Amino acid sequence: MGRYANYPATVEDCLYLSIKKLKEWDYLTYNGTKSGTVSWSRNGTPHSNIGIKVTKNDFETFIVLDYKCNGEPKNYKVKIISKPSNLGKGEVLYFVCPNTGKHCRKLYLHSGYFLHREAFNGLMYSKQLESKKNRDLGKIFDACYLSDDVYEERFKKYFKTHYNGKETKRFKRLNNKILKADSFPVGTIEKLLMM
Repeated sequence: MGRYANYPATVEDCLYLSIKKLKEWDYLTYNGTKSGTVSWSRNGTPHSNIGIKVTKNDFETFIVLDYKCNGEPKNYKVKIISKPSNLGKGEVLYFVCPNTGKHCRKLYLHSGYFLHREAFNGLMYSKQLESKKNRDLGKIFDACYLSDDVYEERFKKYFKTHYNGKETKRFKRLNNKILKADSFPVGTIEKLLMM
């Protein structure tokens, strides 16, 4: 008799809050307090929402999350800090996970709380759940079958192939993908599918 399957939760299945979206929605652009609601939808139908209140002043920046999870009310504060960019241009904002203290750009909802992904045991990326054979086949399929976007980007009207007499990194990257895809013999995908 076979064993029961256990399907661990994946990062891609979790709801998340991101610094990028908070910036887009103008929650982090000025000093003061701004309240609102973040909602998630599937096929145009909303299925989850939370209330947020972002406070930014000269001393600290934080977000207060207010929601219900499985009928249980949750209300807690998550600090937001800024660090200098590694490019030397401006500041980069990060959440400080209330559980682990780690800095992150996204907080994931799992087990009732929005936390850093490493705060949850067993939370994995979907790629980690694939078998080695499937990952290897995926790499071959990706290399063998290029999307039209690669060709469109490579053959754009004003695409720069060289700068100062040297090939650009972008050109090399795209050209390598195209050359690799062309190196596979005709019928490679069909042979792999027959395995």
